Amino acid sequence: MNPARITLVTLGVEDVARSVAFYEALGWQKSSDSVERTAFMIGEGIVLSLWNRDDMTADGGEGELAPGSGSMALAVNFDGPDAVDAFYGRAVAAGASPVKPPSKVFWGGYSGNFRDPDGHLWEVAHNPFWRLDEAGRIDLAEAS
Repeated sequence: MNPARITLVTLGVEDVARSVAFYEALGWQKSSDSVERTAFMIGEGIVLSLWNRDDMTADGGEGELAPGSGSMALAVNFDGPDAVDAFYGRAVAAGASPVKPPSKVFWGGYSGNFRDPDGHLWEVAHNPFWRLDEAGRIDLAEAS
């Protein structure tokens, strides 16, 4: 098993139920393993954990964590600009805060950014230089 992988991303959230509704509107499915203060959202090849921010802070021992803290963005890649626009619109309709509407970008792709209800930054992008497999996962394998 290759250890260079990510199987779970945990976001500290203020209101677990609100965050579940937001991510369900974007296509994630809530697992029956979820509990009141932690929800496990099933995605394609990854689980998104929505954990009550106060519980996450207490468990991690880091002290205060600002909402949406860190210089990190989560990303969803699509096979074209139309799909980027559609998903961005879906996110905003579900309660995301628009940051940068999708547009052509300097490196030749197409992307936009929004923040989820807890301030976590998401990028929605089409990279014409990357291949996506049939499940929508990025395929960066070298051609033989």
